[in-house]
Amino acid sequence: MEANEKIVLTVENVIHAPIQKTWDCWTKPEHIIHWNYASDDWHSPKAENDLKVAGRFNVRMEAKDGSMGFDFEGIYDEVKENELIKYSLADGREVTIQFIEMDNNTKVIESFDAETENSIELQKSGWQAILDNFKKYTEGT
Repeated sequence: MEANEKIVLTVENVIHAPIQKTWDCWTKPEHIIHWNYASDDWHSPKAENDLKVAGRFNVRMEAKDGSMGFDFEGIYDEVKENELIKYSLADGREVTIQFIEMDNNTKVIESFDAETENSIELQKSGWQAILDNFKKYTEGT
């Protein structure tokens, strides 16, 4: 990938829950800590979220055995309740999440700028796994 070439990846899922519940589970720290990880050997022990334009978020993601971890953080560029979230990550990459109401379900479409450290396949599968965890958690609460 060229240094100036931007690749945007997209993952999506239909959440069998009303849009307000879906939005709340996505945005409230007390929910984020229960779903924001790609595999069962990871977790998110801490989440902070100031959901407004220019507000910041920080979610700590760690291996449960303590061997590694990182802060997933950024700044909100656009927020439309129950519809859209756009943010910029600390490394400058951009993310867009759309929430589309479908009867009593919600389609979540998440698009993100790829990074250069990991393969496209690994990035897409990791973000999809997190979205799948979100679906499982939201439908189960």
